[in-house]
Amino acid sequence: MATTATAPERKVTAAEAREVAEAAREQEWVAPSFVRDLFLGKFRLDLIHPYPEQDPEEVRRAQPFLEKLERLLREQVDSDRIDREGEIPESVIQGLRDLGAFGIKIPREYGGLGLSQLSYMKAIELVSSIDGSVTALLSAHQSIGVPQPLKLFGTDAQKKQYLPRLAKGAISAFALTEPGVGSDPAAMETTAVPTPDGQAWILNGEKLWCTNGTKAELLVVMARTPSKMINGKEKKQITAFIVETNSPGFSIEHRCQFMGLRGIGNALIKFDNVFVPNENLLWGEGLGLKLALITLNTGRLTIPAGCAAAGRKMVDIAKDWANERVQWGAPIGKHEAVAAKIAWMASHTFAMEAIVWLTSGLADRGNVDLRLEAAMAKLFNTEVAWQISDHLVQIRGGRGYETARSLRERGEKDYPVERIMRDMRINRIFEGTSEIQHLFIAREAVDPHMKRGYKILQPETPAKEKLAAAAKAGAHYAAWYPSRYLGWSHYPKFGEFGRLSGHMGYIERASRHLSRSIFHAIVRYQAKLERKQMVLFRIVDIGTDLFAMSAAISYATMLQKQGQKNAMDLADVFCREARMRIESNFSNLFTDHDEAAYRLVLKLLKGEYDWFKGQMVEPVVPTAEQVEEAVRKLA
Repeated sequence: MATTATAPERKVTAAEAREVAEAAREQEWVAPSFVRDLFLGKFRLDLIHPYPEQDPEEVRRAQPFLEKLERLLREQVDSDRIDREGEIPESVIQGLRDLGAFGIKIPREYGGLGLSQLSYMKAIELVSSIDGSVTALLSAHQSIGVPQPLKLFGTDAQKKQYLPRLAKGAISAFALTEPGVGSDPAAMETTAVPTPDGQAWILNGEKLWCTNGTKAELLVVMARTPSKMINGKEKKQITAFIVETNSPGFSIEHRCQFMGLRGIGNALIKFDNVFVPNENLLWGEGLGLKLALITLNTGRLTIPAGCAAAGRKMVDIAKDWANERVQWGAPIGKHEAVAAKIAWMASHTFAMEAIVWLTSGLADRGNVDLRLEAAMAKLFNTEVAWQISDHLVQIRGGRGYETARSLRERGEKDYPVERIMRDMRINRIFEGTSEIQHLFIAREAVDPHMKRGYKILQPETPAKEKLAAAAKAGAHYAAWYPSRYLGWSHYPKFGEFGRLSGHMGYIERASRHLSRSIFHAIVRYQAKLERKQMVLFRIVDIGTDLFAMSAAISYATMLQKQGQKNAMDLADVFCREARMRIESNFSNLFTDHDEAAYRLVLKLLKGEYDWFKGQMVEPVVPTAEQVEEAVRKLA
């Protein structure tokens, strides 16, 4: 067997990190994307409207499972106990196994329930309405764990071997992050080295924050395999493996403890010469990161669904309290300051729901590319759910800061607001932080323009080629740019949307404005644009609000036809809020504040503002020997 691999000898450069990330990107767009076209100033309403509805036969098949799941959650899940003890009871996990909840999307031929993405989202919303830790258990298993990449990229033999076992409740997890590596896969230190006979791999390294790591039987592990020479240049290879946790050399080094979601089995895990047979390699050598990104195209939708469900619960708590609590002679819900917060909560929860059901329906339809829509769903819903939790704590006042147990013990309603807020915070970090979602979306937003200008912007491009590329790009933009100003978006074009037609027209106009703004940013910053992250973030935030508005209007229109006329009110208030944000982002797109703030931070990092700290009590830092002694005592 190969010996344990050593860590890389040198730091990874920015260029190398970019190269690895670019190699993992899906370069082509085979199917259309509503969001991608939105960034180009093309309002492809036909891609999202009419709003996708679930197949009646699928509803009939899913209903018995959803009813049993709701009963199990109501009767067996005690969220306060899970939060207090830091464990999901085995009886709950076994109950989920018995229902088939670990195989919701696994095809029936392999023993799963074979339900759709939309049915899976309904199940996740049910679970999320009562406990976030149980949601994380199910999501980490079948949204990003072994079942999803196995379905997409596994061989027939791998599917036959593992999918029936996973459907029965063998818990799985996804292992990517490392102690020194977050979203920069080029710096990955976990290695997989082929054995001398070429029949297997030897895995060494550590993975951090592996959700379900303490419970999993199977893992998808990303590891660096030997580099390959391609066209005379070394190319880093990151490969995915299915790993059994009962393999010799696998160990759980530490169970992580968090401010929220205290029941998740999240761990630091270690591989010490773990033997992995060739047949456990997923898809192919060097395809691990691409596998992960494609898996996350739909895997990311679970967290937005959980956020939407939590949003509905928080709005319900706010409504009850706003009616019950009387201040200055009137229920607090009738005071405008509180009413404004509740309106924001309700309208934005409606938008979250619209995004979840739209993206899930499109995923089931399968005729669109959802990579940007999924990333936006993750970005929008996690940010909104966090803001809603903050509003709810503020509305509840001191009771919002008090634990449910304390409230209950002194005879008040035990609304779990404090716990909800703690549980909500991780969603902006899980499965790609909000910052990473921004950068991912921004990369795709500018890509069509960067492709046209790539040769022009590269210093090493010969002058003759630069001139030819400039002439070609100039001919394209001479026609394209003026067209981004032209178009009729007023009544009666969007008349079918009734009083929301004005908002729909605004989306079309703002889409063209956004496409021009992206072009202006490229002309202004050229190759430096990738470093102007705040400009890119504002571009993404505009596009995300336009997507959310589109989803909310289409959703409300469908609900109105079904008799839910008040849905138009929710969509209208949301669109008004979103338009104010959009206009603010357009106005401040190229603000000089970014540069001033950046210069300040550079000085801060150099210690030039250390005087600002004032007088503080400095903590006592333990020595390495003291840390080792403490670890020995814990062991």
